[in-house]
Amino acid sequence: MPIPPLRVSAFTAVSALGDGCQAMQAAVASGRSGLQPLGLHDFGARPLVEAPQTWVGRVDGLEQALPGRFSHWDCRNNRLAWRGLLADGFAESVAQAVARHGAGRVALVLGSSTASIGETEDGYAALAVTGRFPPQPDNRSLHTLHSLTGFVKEALGLQGIELSISTACSSSAKAFAAAERLIRLGLADAAVVGGVDSLCGSVLFGFHALQLVSPEPCRPFDVNRQGISIGEAAAFALLERGDGDLLLLGHGESSDAHHLSAPDPEGVGAAAALEMALKRAGLTTADIGYLHLHGTATPKNDEVEARLIAQRFAPGTPASSTKGMTGHTLGAAGALGAVFTLLALRDGLLPGTVQTRTPEPAMAHHLLLRPVRQDIGCAASHAFAFGGSNSVLLFGRGAGA
Repeated sequence: MPIPPLRVSAFTAVSALGDGCQAMQAAVASGRSGLQPLGLHDFGARPLVEAPQTWVGRVDGLEQALPGRFSHWDCRNNRLAWRGLLADGFAESVAQAVARHGAGRVALVLGSSTASIGETEDGYAALAVTGRFPPQPDNRSLHTLHSLTGFVKEALGLQGIELSISTACSSSAKAFAAAERLIRLGLADAAVVGGVDSLCGSVLFGFHALQLVSPEPCRPFDVNRQGISIGEAAAFALLERGDGDLLLLGHGESSDAHHLSAPDPEGVGAAAALEMALKRAGLTTADIGYLHLHGTATPKNDEVEARLIAQRFAPGTPASSTKGMTGHTLGAAGALGAVFTLLALRDGLLPGTVQTRTPEPAMAHHLLLRPVRQDIGCAASHAFAFGGSNSVLLFGRGAGA
């Protein structure tokens, strides 16, 4: 059955493109990429002994510690989250929602694949050199996957339900789905959703060991693609009941149950997530005016997603991946993709697929290589994660937009 839409009252993001929506849209309009060659000092308390030849979507300025009142939460991931909360006045929008509903009625649902693991890595790096751990923060929760949600809850002064979701690259897309259920079931009146993931050694060297890291800036859906460029980002949205200029119309989730690291080659799980989202929104693929693709530039992921688009959407339905601009931001990718999608709906500017030169044949009639001005009423945002955890979000413009 279709679900009641939710108003997207506020949204923002921080990535390699800069802080806030204006920086994102300026990069979209110019086709600018924020990727840069990986350096030895790009993250971590100590320089890398050796940096793989690759490009990353790095956010500058994350060396500055959190304000003193949050020192027990200080780590690169939470510094990035703090930057995101301050961008576009997002924290102020949440404060207004708290004033409307009460701090206990605003839920918090965040996705992350690594959370504060970079801080834990720094601790073990110090142990290897000095024989002892550095002084630990007084909040033991810093070294858990829940550290992001714990910090944001305290920073925003929220007292409602809190959830941490970690399903790899679909994490923060699934946060939207979980929040919608909480509101629909009456357990919350509003929800802060999003995701944050920062550069760290576990992810960089893990993907490098799997031979999935590209030595050049990633090229989503290019026939000559060589893998991902890892990035970092914080992206947030505020969901509430009622009509508005921008709406969450539907969501779908599925699991391939196929392989630990490879997607189902037929895309059965991805198709199921799309179908579920359409049914919840009461829409068909003909209603979708733009597709923000997961598009990581890995051989299999792009192949499966391209097949899904070619099978389900009419030729000419515009689609693009923005990972050539920001890198693959892992657990933040779903929320960051949602922000790109919301901006496309709001401003009528569809992103191009930066870096890509020769598209997959299946995407020839869909993939935008350059930004396009086009008003759209509904759009989809894909997040298809490592191991086959899939999520599709559908957004649309409200009656007054």
